[in-house]
Amino acid sequence: MKDRLNRFMRGRYGADELSRFLLVLFIACVIINAFTRTNIFYAVSLALLVVCYYRMFSRNHAARYAENQKYLSMKNRVLTKLGLTARQREQRKNYHIYHCPSCKQKIRIPRGKGKICITCPKCGREFTKKS
Repeated sequence: MKDRLNRFMRGRYGADELSRFLLVLFIACVIINAFTRTNIFYAVSLALLVVCYYRMFSRNHAARYAENQKYLSMKNRVLTKLGLTARQREQRKNYHIYHCPSCKQKIRIPRGKGKICITCPKCGREFTKKS
């Protein structure tokens, strides 16, 4: 049985970031539909599932790759607009990120140092914050 599945999937595109995102949206729509009992969420969830499986079973690698790259670029633009790049999310565990009141320069301060006086490296203005 496993061999038959492997032969069936040979040459097909498979799962990628966009497919995983579509599956998460599908699950969210199913949960919302369970509470609201409207046909709209049922139809949207069914359409999401069909598109997701179509992408995974497709043999057109170039088109699916282009769709995934477009999704990733849009995702990165949104995360950048929100200021939540992967590096910043990782640094928020150990650092506070403050903005200088005069020049708006981002300044990274270690957590747990108490109330400290911060000097902006760009304009030299001093301000006090709790770390």
